[in-house]
Amino acid sequence: MSAGSQEEAPGSGPTVLRILLGAQLRRLREAKAITREDAGWEIRASGSKISRMELGRVSFKERDVADLLTLYGVNDHDEREALLVLARQANNPGWWQQFSDILPGWFQSYLGLEAAASLLRTYEVQFVPGLLQTPDYARAVIMLGHAGVTPEEMNRRVELRRQRQQILDRPDAPQLWAVIDEAVLRRPIGGIDVMRAQIEFLIEAAKKPNVRLQIIPFHAGGHAAAGGPFAILRFPEPELPDVVYVEQLTSAIYLDKREDVDQYAMAMERVCIDAEPPNHTPEILGKLLHEVGRPA
Repeated sequence: MSAGSQEEAPGSGPTVLRILLGAQLRRLREAKAITREDAGWEIRASGSKISRMELGRVSFKERDVADLLTLYGVNDHDEREALLVLARQANNPGWWQQFSDILPGWFQSYLGLEAAASLLRTYEVQFVPGLLQTPDYARAVIMLGHAGVTPEEMNRRVELRRQRQQILDRPDAPQLWAVIDEAVLRRPIGGIDVMRAQIEFLIEAAKKPNVRLQIIPFHAGGHAAAGGPFAILRFPEPELPDVVYVEQLTSAIYLDKREDVDQYAMAMERVCIDAEPPNHTPEILGKLLHEVGRPA
């Protein structure tokens, strides 16, 4: 991959393309009242493989898509070609593939969704959101979970975060709405100098038209999402449901059922109400910056 394509790549979204293609294949199959098992037999696979394809969780072989389209009665040349082109595009590697040796598969899926989202709402209780971390802060956070990494791997992990952050400066940049617990900003990750620089970075980030940052002060007490951090992603394609991402120590949960998403959406609304309004954020961060103290 060339340097130029790396700069442009965060706008790509093969994960979402797979979901879109899978959804279209599911609608075509159901319209013909064909079972997943029968569809699987047609492509020399199982019903569970068809299920994974329709959920966008596996790559697509163009031959399989062509065989399914024939089975589903899609004979119009233009319609077939459009779906086959979508299959080819969905198989293009995402920009993060260059980091696949240091990324677990479950997080690669998130990067695909993040790159394609039009709105990212996130709630954090321990760390500054990855899209808003400075390199030094990111380095300190990475060190907490990967204490034995080599300098080369550390640099690549920090670079991964930097490339993720490019989505906020794209012409079609998503909206980022982050709610951060005050404890995040008082936890001296990396030391005083690193935290001062991080808070200064947040002050500048909050000025961006596509970034809304709120802070939940200690005096707010308990709140609706006290169970832990999560993110809700929304996409420009109306066919795609919102997705809730909940990261765990060694895996992640992706939720897209309406009832699950609604529960998290209500929790997010609650923490937004508990948090100080976005227009108070610069003042709060300024006070925190003063309290951190100047470096010696």
